[in-house]
Amino acid sequence: MTSARVYRIPISGPADVSGLKALFDNGTIDPKDVVAVLGKTEGNGCVNDFTRGYCTFAYQVMLSEVLAMSREEIAKRVAFVMSGGTEGVLSPHVTIFTRSGSTARAKGGAKRLAIGVSHTRDFKPEELGRMAQVREVARAVRAAIADAGIEANQDVHFVQIKCPLLTSERVEEARRRGQDVATHDTYESMGYSRGASALGVGVALGELDEAKISDASVCRDWILYSAVASTSAGVELMNCEIIVMGNSATSTSDMIVGHSVMLDALDAEAVREALRGVGVSLTGTVKPEDRARIVNVLAKAEADPSGYIRERRHTMLNDSDINNTRVARAVVTAVVASVVGDPMVYISGGAEHQGPSGGGPVAVIAHA
Repeated sequence: MTSARVYRIPISGPADVSGLKALFDNGTIDPKDVVAVLGKTEGNGCVNDFTRGYCTFAYQVMLSEVLAMSREEIAKRVAFVMSGGTEGVLSPHVTIFTRSGSTARAKGGAKRLAIGVSHTRDFKPEELGRMAQVREVARAVRAAIADAGIEANQDVHFVQIKCPLLTSERVEEARRRGQDVATHDTYESMGYSRGASALGVGVALGELDEAKISDASVCRDWILYSAVASTSAGVELMNCEIIVMGNSATSTSDMIVGHSVMLDALDAEAVREALRGVGVSLTGTVKPEDRARIVNVLAKAEADPSGYIRERRHTMLNDSDINNTRVARAVVTAVVASVVGDPMVYISGGAEHQGPSGGGPVAVIAHA
C-alpha cells in the first residue's frame, strides 16, 4: 500500500522555495517522500523562458541540501516539470507530489490518488516531433503507470509531461551529423515536441493505435489525441519527465483525481463535470465551503487552429506581438478560475493532440 498526497504552494518568484521548506520544517512533508514538483512560473512560456530552468535549479538545490544528495541524484529521483506563463489572473505556484509507504488498508476497496513518475532517455534533435519520441514516451508512460500501481488504463486521469524543444544550436548540431529536424522554427518545435509526447500518451493508454501514427501525423492529423495528456516544452532539458496521476485500490490516500475534456476554450461545463467527478457538487460555481476540498485544477489551453471558436473568428493565431499560447492560457485560466473561485490553477498552453482540436483535458485533484 502507498499513500499519495499533493500540496499547492504559492511562490513569489521562480527561486522561491520557502513554502516547501516550511512544510519540511514543520513536519507536514517528509523530504524523502517528494516524487515530483510541478510549477507554473511567470516567464513567457516560449523558447527563451529561463524561469523554468531557474525554478528547477532552485528546487533541486534545496532538495539536495535537505536530503544530503547531489543535484544530479535529485534529478534522477524527482520529476521536475516547470511550465512557464502566468498570463492574466493565473497565479504563480508549485504543486508538490509526495508518496510514502502505508500499512493501512483502503476502505471498501475504494480507489484513491496514486502518483507515478518516470523519465525517458535523452533525445537527439532529429527525434523530436517524430515517431522516435512517440514510442519512447509511450514506453516511459507505461513505466510511470506501473510505478503508480495503477492497474487499469481508465483509472489514469492526467499525464503531465515536460518535453524538450529545438534551439538553433541543436538544429545546427543535427545538421553537422547529416540529420534533418522536424522543423527549423524553434517556437514551432515546441508544438511538435508537445504533440509527439501527447501521441505517446495515447499509445501507452490504448487510446491510439501506433500503427496508424507516422511522422506526418504530428501536428497535422488533429483527429488523433489523448484525453488525459498534458505536455509542456522547455529549453532546459533533452529528455521527457513524466508524472502520471490516477486512482488505485492500492492507495490509501485521502485524495482523489478525476478529469473531463474541454471541447473548446470556453467549455466551463467540462470543468464542472471534472469537479463533480471527484464529488464536488455545484451548479454554477464552487461554494466557498467546498473550495477547501480542491487541491488543484489542471488544464490545457490552445488557440483553436481553425481560427474560429463557436463559429466566431478569433485573432490569436494572427497576432505577431503576442504568442497565441500566452493568450490561450489567459482565456482558459479565466474560465477555470471563474468556476472554482481561485486563480491559482495550473493551465498549460499548447494543446497539440491533447484533447480535441481547440480544447483540452481538465483534471481536478481533491480531498475525498
